[in-house]
Amino acid sequence: MEALNAEVSESPAELRAVGRRRLWPAIKMHRFYYLLILPGILYFLVFDYIPMFGIIIAFKDISPFQGVDAILTGEWVGLKHFERFWNSYYFWNVMQNTLLISGYKLIFGFPASILLALLLNELRNAAFKRIVQTISYLPHFISTVVVAGLVMMLLSTDGGLINNLIVAFGGESYHFLGSPGYFRSILVISHVWQTIGWGSILYLAAMSGIDPGLYEAARMDGANRFRQAWHITLPGIAPVIAIMLILSIGGLLSAGFESVLLLYSPSVYGVADIIDTYVYREGLTNLNYSFATAVGLFKNVLAMVLILGANYVSKKMNQSGIW
Repeated sequence: MEALNAEVSESPAELRAVGRRRLWPAIKMHRFYYLLILPGILYFLVFDYIPMFGIIIAFKDISPFQGVDAILTGEWVGLKHFERFWNSYYFWNVMQNTLLISGYKLIFGFPASILLALLLNELRNAAFKRIVQTISYLPHFISTVVVAGLVMMLLSTDGGLINNLIVAFGGESYHFLGSPGYFRSILVISHVWQTIGWGSILYLAAMSGIDPGLYEAARMDGANRFRQAWHITLPGIAPVIAIMLILSIGGLLSAGFESVLLLYSPSVYGVADIIDTYVYREGLTNLNYSFATAVGLFKNVLAMVLILGANYVSKKMNQSGIW
């Protein structure tokens, strides 16, 4: 007790000094583990943190022909590019498309992974379970470019499987990818197909940590499998669901740039043009670097607000959050 009181009586500076003295021996002891995470740290430093210096371009008028020095020497223009985006014709269109596409993916894709995990958890045939898991995981490892190619092949008006079936039953081929009424549905379906298996891994891992005694007690009380899943499994993985939902809400403004860019065309710009594709066109096609940077920064700040808000609400509701 006296030792505890002595530690409490130490000043914050002394506690920090003690922490530093303990830190370096711990790092030396576990140096091989730190070496394992070093490539990941370097990746984020080089590709995520160092490029953040370029954010200042959003507050200047920079031309690609002015050279790198213009990033530091260019004239400050304040919020000019942000105001231009907010007042532009495209603002509400790209915001609406981004939120709708991401919202559909969240509504249909997020519960799909949980449902698949619940179904796999109920399988008692281990061989069949492994086969289903392998088949559902495989699409995650397929490149987005390949997935887009498969979608185009299936829906092509010239030899596509879907249109061939429609023609075989007496209908006429239809250009699905060029139809504003079908484009978002195609994006969402391909997204769910590609992510449902991989997303279920975390939930299956969380289910493995639930006490088996709870299921035995529920069976003794007469609970069927549905009741066990509803009253034991789902509450048991609720913290993981909350964390994944927070991260998904934080990514609402990232509606799948690669898939949209590979599949959309001018005929569906009205329903498919999202913030990322708009930034791509303005920055790399029209060479409006400063304006494109401002739009991208606006998107990232809004995404940060969304993830902070979702984390706050989650902690208020069930005390689970990412911090």
